[in-house]
Amino acid sequence: MNQRPVLLQHPAEWIAVLRILVGLYFVKSVYTKLTIVLVGGVLPVPAVSERWYAVMPKLVARQASENPILWYKDFLEHTVLGHVHLFANLTAWGETAVGIGLTLGLVTGLASLVGLVLVTAYGLATQWMSPGQLGFHLLLFALMLAFFATRAGRRWGLDALIARRPKSALARRPFS
Repeated sequence: MNQRPVLLQHPAEWIAVLRILVGLYFVKSVYTKLTIVLVGGVLPVPAVSERWYAVMPKLVARQASENPILWYKDFLEHTVLGHVHLFANLTAWGETAVGIGLTLGLVTGLASLVGLVLVTAYGLATQWMSPGQLGFHLLLFALMLAFFATRAGRRWGLDALIARRPKSALARRPFS
């Protein structure tokens, strides 16, 4: 009788739990980096907050200040800080997309690849600041790879619904 321990009997569910928790960590960017603006004074739409536009360059300047990876330090100082508005938008919307995608298990492969790019960039920026920073980003990197490789959105996620759709329904053209 070769029975696995109870905790190991449902690995897909445990991966889903990890996916949801990491997704919730990223979805916090909705509150920390986005706000609601009124277009035309009436239509509420999400937008990057003025607070994030102000804070992001200060964080990046600090991360670049003593970064020992010279090519990355140069990238932070000249590319990122030279295009603050663009990179503030990329980080805010990227984190939001990763958070929503992982939490809901929606286009999880794409969400985990975007997350992989973000955590790699953040890890390169902060690795010199403390061993905890390096370890945290390495852990997130490994989790993003695991979510991608295991199709983590197919357990307790909307990707499962997409995967169950008949292929003929996916191939059908709406205006034919």
